[in-house]
Amino acid sequence: MAILAICLLSRAHAQIPEPAAKAYEALRAKDYDAAIPLFREAIEHAPANAILRQDLGYTYLKAGENEAARDQFAAALRLDPSAERIALEYAFLCYETRKTAEARRTFDRIRTTGSPEARVVAGQALENIDRPLVEGIARWGAVVAKSPQDFSAHMELARLAEGHNDPGLAAQHYMAAWELRPGERQLLLDLARAWQDAGRMEDSRAALIAAARGSEPWVAEQARELAPQRCPYAPEFRRALDLDPANFGMRRELIFLLLEVKQTDEAERELRILTDMAPQDMLAAAQLGFLLLAGQDRAGAMVYLDRVLKSGDPELVARVKAALKTAPELKQRSAVPTQPVSAKAMGQRSYAKAYMQDAARYLEVAHETDPADDEVMLMLGWVYNVLQQDQIALGWFDQARRSPDRRIASEAGRAYHNLRPGFARWRFTVWALPFYSTRWDDLFSYGQIKAEYRLGKLPFRPYVSVRFLGDVRAGIPVETRGAQPVCCLSEKSFVTGVGVETRYWHRAMAWAEAGAAIRYSSIPDTGFRVQDYRAGVSYSRGWGSLLGSESPGFFAESHDDAVFVSRFGNDTIAYSQNQAGYTVRPLAGLRVQLYGNANLTVDSKRQPWANFAEAGPGLRFRWASMPPALVFTVNALRGVYLQTTKSFNDVRVGFWYALTR
Repeated sequence: MAILAICLLSRAHAQIPEPAAKAYEALRAKDYDAAIPLFREAIEHAPANAILRQDLGYTYLKAGENEAARDQFAAALRLDPSAERIALEYAFLCYETRKTAEARRTFDRIRTTGSPEARVVAGQALENIDRPLVEGIARWGAVVAKSPQDFSAHMELARLAEGHNDPGLAAQHYMAAWELRPGERQLLLDLARAWQDAGRMEDSRAALIAAARGSEPWVAEQARELAPQRCPYAPEFRRALDLDPANFGMRRELIFLLLEVKQTDEAERELRILTDMAPQDMLAAAQLGFLLLAGQDRAGAMVYLDRVLKSGDPELVARVKAALKTAPELKQRSAVPTQPVSAKAMGQRSYAKAYMQDAARYLEVAHETDPADDEVMLMLGWVYNVLQQDQIALGWFDQARRSPDRRIASEAGRAYHNLRPGFARWRFTVWALPFYSTRWDDLFSYGQIKAEYRLGKLPFRPYVSVRFLGDVRAGIPVETRGAQPVCCLSEKSFVTGVGVETRYWHRAMAWAEAGAAIRYSSIPDTGFRVQDYRAGVSYSRGWGSLLGSESPGFFAESHDDAVFVSRFGNDTIAYSQNQAGYTVRPLAGLRVQLYGNANLTVDSKRQPWANFAEAGPGLRFRWASMPPALVFTVNALRGVYLQTTKSFNDVRVGFWYALTR
């Protein structure tokens, strides 16, 4: 029976919410893009309706989205475990989407508990899956027996065993592969999954803890989502370190935990292991030396402190000398008074080496001992800013900006004002981009005033805005099929709108708005007020020594946007503006960048005016006394229209200014 017929037949036997009627109408018309969101809306009204999820799964299948279909069949099966046809569809889709183990489990269950017809189908499918798996396990098992150091053979055997529902064998060979290549941190996720399926929950948790504290961001992010949402206990850290002993960051985290719970002997043991494994780590050597010094073991401490003194690190050397001078007083006082001095130094050193979790702990200890140290507050702000905990960072910057030290107060104040708009209930933004173009002999200006409202922790903000898009000239004649119409060079409008924009995610954001364009000129047409709908996505990124950098060097920037505008015949325009060049060393407060431009603009309707490429040299400059967002630019460009191959030259001189409160 055809999929559409099955869907329509199933609808007749289920009580469905009203939104589903439109979904089935769209399905009859084979408009799957319209049917899918309608089915999802219907499911929101009736989440326990297995038929709706089944029919949404079939719709996804027709649209070619097999993974989404699989997930809907899985949901339908949870609601109605007796639905054999859905179970078979789910099992086949699991196999097609490489979830072989789940496909095999489902077919095996149907083979033993299903109806006679379903048992035949499931049995044949299970045999088709098992035969290559069994043959592959035997083949790669022989390879491993002959070449136990063959990494690829262990990986193939582990994956085949996992597909054959043998998690114990899979874990054995994932572990062998990990021992051969401990830098392949994805293997920790594979190990965690196999151990979990085998019922070894503590080992699985240890693998996730180790993966979450590794150097590969993608693996660490996945592991954090799967690991317990709490700080691991000391035995869990030790089990993870047995699996990943070279994970120095995780060992430091265990050391901090042991110190916090006053297990100094255990902390000392872990520090000795760390200094033996990483003798070049002067931070760990200094920490161990200070710990031994606080415990009155001066001879033992000097073994490590001498190593630090010979390292040539001026900051650590100064702290060690300061601690050694106060050593005699340790007999009358606890170890705590000597730690804060070292804690600040350790925090600064950890920050310099990008050990941000370590830096946060050290600096918080230093702040508890000396709450008036404004430099510690400032550094805590930067540490939490780097850790992407901006709300905590904002509080530290707020305290540091009240410092009597002008340097600290100035730096903290700038950071505070940069971060505060992101957490304020209301945020107001103004920007303007006026420039002169020699090609058109015209002065253009673009700008916007926007007020945004923050809705708690939701990932988007509603806003209201007024945009200005205009130029000085009235228009230019453009020849079109013998006629001489007048064309404008800009929209010559104030555009009012209400919209919503997302927060930035990996330097990208999206927005959409509805409003009206109010013209201040009758060119290009006489409409005074025109409905205006816009939406877009934006991405920006910079590398190297950008304009605000204190040091010279090479840099690159990319600004990419795609914008839908209803007023241009529902056209979508995409443009990419790229610069690469050199930032000159600041001179008397003047900051200068020399660079090359490479720009591209295209649109969905392939209109000649909206498809062109341009390149050429540019200059960007500003003075340090100016507001940070005020930048002057001069660009000399050579361009070509992609539709007509006609070329043009243009010199653009202008400035950019923005203000956020």
